[in-house]
Amino acid sequence: MKGIIATLRAVFRGKAEIRPAEPLPAPDSDSLTYEQARELARHEDPEVRRQLARRRDVRPEILFFLAEDPEAEVRREIAANLSTPAHADLRLAADADASVRSDLAQKIARLAPGLSADERDRLRQMTYDALLLLARDQITRVRQILAEALKDVAQAPPELVRRLAHDSELSVASPILQFSPVLTDEDLLEIIQSPPVAGALSAISRRTQVAGEVADAIANSDDIDAIAVLLANPSAQIREETLDLLLDRAPEREPWHGPMVRRPHLSARAATRLARFVADNLLQVLDGRDDFDLATKQAVAAVVRRRVEDSGSEMADFRRGEAKPPAVPEGETPWQQAERLHRSGGLNDRAFGEALIAGNLVLVVNGLAVAAGVPLEVVQKIVSTQSAKGMTALAWQAGLNPKTSVALQTQLARIAPADVLKPRPGTQVFPIGPSEMTWQLDFFASMAGGSKHAAADQASRDPA
Repeated sequence: MKGIIATLRAVFRGKAEIRPAEPLPAPDSDSLTYEQARELARHEDPEVRRQLARRRDVRPEILFFLAEDPEAEVRREIAANLSTPAHADLRLAADADASVRSDLAQKIARLAPGLSADERDRLRQMTYDALLLLARDQITRVRQILAEALKDVAQAPPELVRRLAHDSELSVASPILQFSPVLTDEDLLEIIQSPPVAGALSAISRRTQVAGEVADAIANSDDIDAIAVLLANPSAQIREETLDLLLDRAPEREPWHGPMVRRPHLSARAATRLARFVADNLLQVLDGRDDFDLATKQAVAAVVRRRVEDSGSEMADFRRGEAKPPAVPEGETPWQQAERLHRSGGLNDRAFGEALIAGNLVLVVNGLAVAAGVPLEVVQKIVSTQSAKGMTALAWQAGLNPKTSVALQTQLARIAPADVLKPRPGTQVFPIGPSEMTWQLDFFASMAGGSKHAAADQASRDPA
């Protein structure tokens, strides 16, 4: 003690030299001591703290300290850091900044396999609790990130998956309903029988395997769009008697005609019933199928002949073959066809309308990507999430008119009529402005493969 006092006296009298403190190393240095990391965690420059928060070799208590940093960008790095301790993740799951929670959702979903609601290990229980908080997040984007990350994880917690499947926002529920292997047929039937969010049945109808009982439940619903998607799914197990019941209702439901005509393993009875009422272009598709046995071909041909004879001049185009679409060059892919049409100026509203009527959705999707100048994955993401705003923005970017945008929403994305965005009354003006449509395209581009932070920056906005 006396030595310290003597030193201080010497300093104040100017008789002792003060040695400057050793400069702190950069936060991205190859190695940091515990004391150096602790000092950097308190550094006044947020960028220094942010770089420190990215490191995987920092002690857990320092990462926990940084989880309470006043700067959101620092907390985002902690949320994304795989070395962050579970109790810090739990704290970040309730962070005030949605972008922090979004980054956490992307990371923590990797830890979900094998977790359950009754974990005995304290750290695993904290991770599960953090996931549950994110699944209940008030911001759609946070829940959507979690759903996208968990949609194909076979060992994801069933309670968590079911919660996301029942979400009130289709953009959250749809990836789970369409892809999750965790959902059982009983889970799917429960969702179908409850009042599901619009579009939920369509998502279920797109599953790789749709069991007969689930297909029956969808077929017995009043969801015309979902039934059209179900019919278009070649792996859906639709019983013969179920298809017969749908054929009873089909003449007045045009969206079902194309999928029915193209449905594999059609019986002779179903094929001939279809031949009596489908439009001319689909009748040609049916008549040209090469997978029918001889008896079915003869039965369909007989119905076609009767229709031609009964219709007279109205079906002259069919007789001459002029109703067939222009031939596509041999070996040309849908993308190449779309590019060729685009170069010649033929990728317009009329072309998209005709492709929709013909059920050529592959050309529609590729054509939208080419005309809008966006990656194919962006179009697929907009279609799979059934976003009315996203589809409207895509049509606008492709140079199409609002009327075509409505057709794309209903016939390609299968958006429920009540949710379709239509032109402003008495106008041909898009219902949302250019800035909003540009944002929608940027948002779906980030979903389809953008950087983590670019996607999370949008978290405070709802893309639905």
